[in-house]
Amino acid sequence: MDDEKRFVTGLDVGTENVRAVIASVDKSGEIAIVGASEGKSAGMRKGIPANLTGPASSIDKMLGDAERMGGYDVRNAYVSINGSTVLSTQTEGMIAVGTVEHEIDDQDLDRVEDVAVSGRIPANRYVLDVIPLEYALDGQAGIKDPLGMSGARLEMRANVISALTPNCENLKKATATADVRADRLVPSVVAAARAVLTDRQKENGVAVVDMGATTTGIAIYEEGDLQYVGVIPAGSHNITNDLAIVLAIDPELAEEIKVRFITASFDQEKSPVIRLTKNGKERNFERKEVEAVVKARLDDIFAEVRKKLKSAKYDQRLPEGIILVGGGAKMRDIDIFAKNVLEAAVKIGTPNNLNGVSDVVEKPEFAAAVGLALLAAEDNHYESSPSKNSKKPLKVPKAPGFLKKIFSKF
Repeated sequence: MDDEKRFVTGLDVGTENVRAVIASVDKSGEIAIVGASEGKSAGMRKGIPANLTGPASSIDKMLGDAERMGGYDVRNAYVSINGSTVLSTQTEGMIAVGTVEHEIDDQDLDRVEDVAVSGRIPANRYVLDVIPLEYALDGQAGIKDPLGMSGARLEMRANVISALTPNCENLKKATATADVRADRLVPSVVAAARAVLTDRQKENGVAVVDMGATTTGIAIYEEGDLQYVGVIPAGSHNITNDLAIVLAIDPELAEEIKVRFITASFDQEKSPVIRLTKNGKERNFERKEVEAVVKARLDDIFAEVRKKLKSAKYDQRLPEGIILVGGGAKMRDIDIFAKNVLEAAVKIGTPNNLNGVSDVVEKPEFAAAVGLALLAAEDNHYESSPSKNSKKPLKVPKAPGFLKKIFSKF
């Protein structure tokens, strides 16, 4: 294999599915998908590990499939984290840096970031990322990058993304049990946003809604920065469970009915009876009853999404609208349903403009895994192609302030 190539891996560990993406990065920075796989998850509940052996087994199998496809042994990966404990907190910090002639350097930026985080994020929360939203220098606000500017007082307003520490540590242990190190944990919806959004959308104002099996994540971008992250503890699998309970059938049959017979528009002329043959036996279901169950759950999920948008003060304030990703985005006409509930432009997002075996991952459910690989490449957090059982040191990216201290522990 070309010695100039380096590799990055994205590992999306969900409640129902695990997806892995391996990409190569050549010396010019060109990224190509070389391996991808997906399969059933185990040992996860609402986005967090319920035990270690279940997720580890699923991770090991999916990475094995991707490794065989790409001809590369994975040792490190960027890993998704989910669950309703993932949230964003806006904080502020201020430091004195010297005289008015002092030029702002990296140490000053690290210090003001530490001040903005310390004491404002509870001790039981793990800081996943710190996004500087705005700097002020000697009272002059609206500065995006003060590096090299002169001033005596530096202020910063930041968005701190965090999750409960036990959830983060257990997810790392699960990946380590599968002999893979989680170099960075990224909220699934943030990773998905990296794969489907353009710089223009982030600048103008856009939201990504990642509808998974048991969680739905929301990420809001404006002025190029991540302004808000939130997670709702409900997803597409809740629809399946509702159907199984109401229709008194097993979840596998309920899933088949949902996938094959339901569209989220609920307004097309169709047979009033759903006929499904299973194991030579025909089952009949009233379409009105089935659609009522599905609509009730979708109403609930997207009503909660709108509440999150309102709490972040972005309801009906997103010129670029809302991008739907995740496995739940595969339901037919769900974008039409979401548009009516959220009163905003809605479209389905898929990773695109990729090289390599891109057709395998150009699907809404692969957005998070692809985004994780792209983030690893952006951070220069790559591995060279190793020989079997090789353990070369990994190039670790520069992490700002508080995060630098976290990464140094690993």
